[in-house]
Amino acid sequence: MFSHTTLGTDDLPASLAFYDAVLSLLGHHRKFADQHWAGWKPATADRPLFIVTAPFDGQPAAPGNGQMLAFAAPTRALVDQAYTAALATGGTDEGAPALRPHYHPAYYGAYVRDPSGNKLCICCHAPEAD
Repeated sequence: MFSHTTLGTDDLPASLAFYDAVLSLLGHHRKFADQHWAGWKPATADRPLFIVTAPFDGQPAAPGNGQMLAFAAPTRALVDQAYTAALATGGTDEGAPALRPHYHPAYYGAYVRDPSGNKLCICCHAPEAD
């Protein structure tokens, strides 16, 4: 559905450490990085890309109120691991991993903010494995 998504950052090195740790657990690998931006992609495809960058207008990056990106995890254990990695690499808690049946009975998600303050969800839609 998406070609790419982009979030702003004022601290690219912190974003690199954060997203390398979190996205590698979810099967995404860094495709490129330079002094201004970096992008990650799925291991098995060239798109969609997830990009962090300094804003092109030169103004400070600022997360929006009400916007959030959600990354899919194939298992609940990977939600837990990605949440832990996010907190260990400069992220902040916005909601610990838990079932959230008000979305649907199997929805298991965790919420964090990256080092630039962008809100993220890491979620699994599959029922608990036996």
